[in-house]
Amino acid sequence: MPRRRLSWRRALVLIGVIILIAACAIFMLFTLGTSLGSEALLVGAAAAVLPVPVLVACFLWLDRYEPEPLKYLVFCFAWGAFVSTAASLRVNETAAGWFEDQGLPVALTAVLVAPFIEELTKTLGPILLLVFRRREWSGITDGLVYCGLSAIGFAMVENILYLGGHGYASGVEQYGPATGAQQVIAIFIVRILLFGFAHPLFTSMAGIGLGIAARSADRRVRFLAPLAGLLLAMMLHGAWNLLPTLTQATGEVLISLFGFVGVMVPIFFGMVGLAVWLRAWEGRLTERVLPDYVRAGWLTPPEVAALSSLGRRHAARVWARRVAGDAGLRAMRGYQFAATRLALLRDGATRGLDRRPVDRERTAREEQELLHSIVVYRSYFVGRDPQSPVGVWDGHRYHLRFPDGSQRAVEAPEEPVVPIPVVLTPPPPPPPPAFPAGYGHPGWYGPRPGPWPPGHR
Repeated sequence: MPRRRLSWRRALVLIGVIILIAACAIFMLFTLGTSLGSEALLVGAAAAVLPVPVLVACFLWLDRYEPEPLKYLVFCFAWGAFVSTAASLRVNETAAGWFEDQGLPVALTAVLVAPFIEELTKTLGPILLLVFRRREWSGITDGLVYCGLSAIGFAMVENILYLGGHGYASGVEQYGPATGAQQVIAIFIVRILLFGFAHPLFTSMAGIGLGIAARSADRRVRFLAPLAGLLLAMMLHGAWNLLPTLTQATGEVLISLFGFVGVMVPIFFGMVGLAVWLRAWEGRLTERVLPDYVRAGWLTPPEVAALSSLGRRHAARVWARRVAGDAGLRAMRGYQFAATRLALLRDGATRGLDRRPVDRERTAREEQELLHSIVVYRSYFVGRDPQSPVGVWDGHRYHLRFPDGSQRAVEAPEEPVVPIPVVLTPPPPPPPPAFPAGYGHPGWYGPRPGPWPPGHR
């Protein structure tokens, strides 16, 4: 992808964000170390880190079609772990002191203050990413991933406080290390194994709103969708905190039981189902958009079909490795990533996401870069399979040459499933303009490089 020039303003923003995250990390380390002690801090950190790889892997699993840059994933995680926790801790402590001074129950902080400040600060990191790197957002899936990682980072540091403070330190102070270890295990089971999905579930509501805004050209949707998602996250978080508060106030355990099982668990499974559906939608997007490039002569029907599911993509990588070794495997992975980015880019163009001429020009450059990358990647594995007939795709039908020397034209099947690229003829001249303003025929930039590098014909 063409790199964006780092202006001095963006450089200052980047430096400022790094300094902010580092300062908040030092603040949280000092605060937790002072309040818990070094031993409780180490115990709490060790226990709190255990579920993190599993939760992160679940969100990365959603993002397999078009993986996001590692630096942005790390940013969101660090933002939630340090910036959000530092801000939330200060606000919650201040609110608790105010409630106590007014003679009100301190438990109101968990219901009236914590949900709002915590969800706002957790979501602020992905919001900054959307503002400064909107082109990295492909839709709701990216919103779930970015906000989910921010929530995981927040939950990790918060769990250090509960496991190390309310668990280990409290138990050691009362009865000794054995009791402290027992309380850590009990809190780990309840807070992490049973309800470890809570923070990612809350913040995922805001992620949905940000993902909708990222793929909409309507200014009203861009403003209202994130706001609605954030408010929903706050209300869901507040309802979650209200359940144990009511249980403690009334002594009725059934309140928490009915709330968790009857409300939160169905919402959780509904969100999981939505995430899985969105993951499949991202794969089907290539089937809807890339046929434009098939008609323009840049891709073939089997190539588009081979991109439509993770199973077919895996089969294509296995085939590429068989016919071209490790280089072919790496080329197929790059080819699949570039093709997915191309589909997302074209989809954004047709949605009218690029309002300014400079954005449309950048989209055209990125499209050209991606098409060139696809041509280069294809050269590593096209024509190397001795079990496949030599074929040429002219944008309408195949022209196959068989081992006996015969050659004939073959129509493309309605549902092509064989992930075998073939040689492409030069794309035809563009038809009369029938595309959105500022965009031409998909991928038409005059004669393009041939599918074969020198020495491979």
